[in-house]
Amino acid sequence: MVNSASMNGRVCLITGANSGIGKETAFGLADMGATIVMVSRNAERGEAVLAEIRQRSGNDHVTLLVADLASLDSVRGLAQDFRDQHQELHVLINNAGALNSQRALSVDGYELTFAVNHLAHFLLTTLLLDLLKASSPSRIINVSSGSHTRAEINFDDLNAEAKYGGMSAYGQSKLANVLFTYELARQLEGTGVTANALHPGVVKTGFGRNNGGAIGLLFKVFQTVASPFLLSASQGAETSIYLASSSDVDSVTGKYFVKKEPVPSSDASEDVAVAQKLWRVSEELVG
Repeated sequence: MVNSASMNGRVCLITGANSGIGKETAFGLADMGATIVMVSRNAERGEAVLAEIRQRSGNDHVTLLVADLASLDSVRGLAQDFRDQHQELHVLINNAGALNSQRALSVDGYELTFAVNHLAHFLLTTLLLDLLKASSPSRIINVSSGSHTRAEINFDDLNAEAKYGGMSAYGQSKLANVLFTYELARQLEGTGVTANALHPGVVKTGFGRNNGGAIGLLFKVFQTVASPFLLSASQGAETSIYLASSSDVDSVTGKYFVKKEPVPSSDASEDVAVAQKLWRVSEELVG
């Protein structure tokens, strides 16, 4: 039983923990006493946030691992680095995400948004599954998005060679997060490991603004005009923290959460055959 007031002794691995929702999730769980392993692509930024979280939370059990989720070899190195330092893993939060206005490829040759948002987390999770099972009760939390509701998985063009749109690629990757979560929950039934997905809400962070062109401008204008109505990063992290820590969801698995409540996801996300096909294709792509 996990006490929502304390995470003492619980080891949490969080990707994309150096900014935005990931940073606030790491702080919130550190503040509860958890052992936090932050993942950041940039060592300098990661170290700065690490120092900040230690200072804000008063918790020295916060460390950093550097990995580039655009590289499957880097993800494998991340999993091994974690194993070298920890014998237990109680909470895995697949939080890192990217949105790219222009089509680009990962170092492995896959469309970058799909590679970072889905394939990297698929690989990381499967590489750490045995550790999660051995540490049970444990939890896997996949940060998706409401954008998944407008998407389908295009198995005929996963690399977006025929047609690319930044928002459609992002939506597809976020649908993949939910499909992966549901299939994971089915496969993990009876193991003591739960798997849930979430939409953090519309949050005011720097997300999407790194893009040039129309998408970068759109995010900048939207976040300026809509600023009074957007969630802060700490508000956006609330559902991730809840799913990681609350005793209310000890045995809840295979659900999609918004504002700390399970809600229906899209019809496409409920397609078991598509989820199973996505799993098989993902296994082939990550090798």
